[in-house]
Amino acid sequence: RCIAFNARGYPPSDVPRARTKYSWRIAVDDIADVLRHRRIGSAHVVGCSMGAYSALQFGLRYPTRALSVTALGAGAGSDPATRRAFLNATEAQARLFETLGTPAALGQRGISAGRIPQMLKDPRGFAEFQRIQQSHSGTGLARVLRGVQAKRPPIYALERGLRGYRPPLLVMCGDEDDGSIAPALFVKRVCRNARLWMCPASGHTVNTEEPDLFNRSLLDFLTLVDSGRWQPRDPRSVVKRA
Repeated sequence: RCIAFNARGYPPSDVPRARTKYSWRIAVDDIADVLRHRRIGSAHVVGCSMGAYSALQFGLRYPTRALSVTALGAGAGSDPATRRAFLNATEAQARLFETLGTPAALGQRGISAGRIPQMLKDPRGFAEFQRIQQSHSGTGLARVLRGVQAKRPPIYALERGLRGYRPPLLVMCGDEDDGSIAPALFVKRVCRNARLWMCPASGHTVNTEEPDLFNRSLLDFLTLVDSGRWQPRDPRSVVKRA
């Protein structure tokens, strides 16, 4: 069975008004709470975008509860060269959602670069995405941007934990999702348990841009894990650097 839920701040999940109710740690603990509520000891955890970061951290904080972790499009804002610009843009977006409300804020913000591939491939699906996006809570989006996305550690800060990462890990990325490509390669290089799958001509939402490719690749990974045939990278395949 597949259990899907929205992160807090995204209806129909709760939208607490208190800023203290939002953080990347809370987002990770929310995954554990959903499993606890459903009386599930361990599960395959799959996350996309902000959820990818939460899924990745879940494997670090709750390694025995993750049968595997799949992270799609993780790492936006991790590049040290553009970190300050990312934080400034995040705060500016939070103010827009807070003051204008979601539809007006989205209209002023425009279409992000990572969504362009979906718009070109599937205009109808992209229009549906925009319709759903406009129904989001402006308060919730502002709280998530400030409390979660602006304050989570960059992917590169997780190197020590990733080197000892215990759950099988599948990192997925579109080759036109510029903010996630370098972090995905980094995770692959430092985490022996990581496999990297990159989808051509795809942006930030491969699961909706190329659902068949995404689902087949995810199923292959989960089947390897469940059948006991999944293996970490053999260290002999690593090229030694001078």
